[in-house]
Amino acid sequence: MKWRSLQESGPSSDLRPLREIFAERKDAIAQYVPADVQAIHARTIANLKAQGLASRALKVGDVSPSFDIPDHNGKLVSSADLLAKGRVVVSFIRGRWCPFCVLQMEAMSSVAAEIAAAGAAMVAVSPQTGKQAFFMHDQHKLAFSLLVDAHNGLARQFGLVYRVPEEQQALYSRTFVNLPFANGDSSWELPIPATYVIDRDGRILFASVNEDYSDRVEPLEILARLA
Repeated sequence: MKWRSLQESGPSSDLRPLREIFAERKDAIAQYVPADVQAIHARTIANLKAQGLASRALKVGDVSPSFDIPDHNGKLVSSADLLAKGRVVVSFIRGRWCPFCVLQMEAMSSVAAEIAAAGAAMVAVSPQTGKQAFFMHDQHKLAFSLLVDAHNGLARQFGLVYRVPEEQQALYSRTFVNLPFANGDSSWELPIPATYVIDRDGRILFASVNEDYSDRVEPLEILARLA
């Protein structure tokens, strides 16, 4: 279940703002994806916004939950160990099947060295299995750890988790997005995309949370927050 761009290529070196890259992807979706399919995704996003899920998630000033979870190689990653060395950037994504997640992770990977130079560590978190996380990390040559959040345990503590509605479940099943296989459980639960900057004392310095999976924070904004 590998996502391929319209033109298959290696790791991205596209240094344009993420909003421009996403706009290009959205234009392709508008051109090639049937209107009824687009409508299902739009309804899902609208319903999540109506529920106010992002507004209930952890925000600036809250204390981040601690974690000890494995990465794409099965190595245990501890938030305490990361915060002992500096601030931490944590991005929650849906999975390797999501083109917007792929584009965001490639963009974040392109500034990973700058994040490290600013005295921070970067990790991404997804509910996909260790094998899927490994494939994503390897395929896209990510420059940071991709953590395996089984059953969305950490995402749930941040207040990010929702259950994919039935009409979207049916659509995903028809288009070979097999979430029970990708995530290793039958919950059909996903996190809404979110990126946090966590200070060394565990307090959240910056939060970008959005029910719309096609709208993500700019990597340069993260760097500005770390400056």
